[in-house]
Amino acid sequence: MAITLRLLRLGKKNTPAYRIVAIDKRKKRNGTYVDVVGFYNPLSNPPALDLDQKKVEGWMNKGALVSEGLRKLLKYRRNFKRD
Repeated sequence: MAITLRLLRLGKKNTPAYRIVAIDKRKKRNGTYVDVVGFYNPLSNPPALDLDQKKVEGWMNKGALVSEGLRKLLKYRRNFKRD
């Protein structure tokens, strides 16, 4: 089974929020997932990105792939400096 870390959309129309989940690559975007590893809220200022780093590293060590959208968020998080 190929596992991917990707975003699962929640929220109403025009108010998106996302769970970051480990899911079978062949499932639909909002299909049943294996594990929740974080949360992303793009509407807060600054955008809130909460990750359980141990779970993310654990899934990546097991061979999980990271989706393109999540890869961009993780890159943004590394470049974001709080003052």
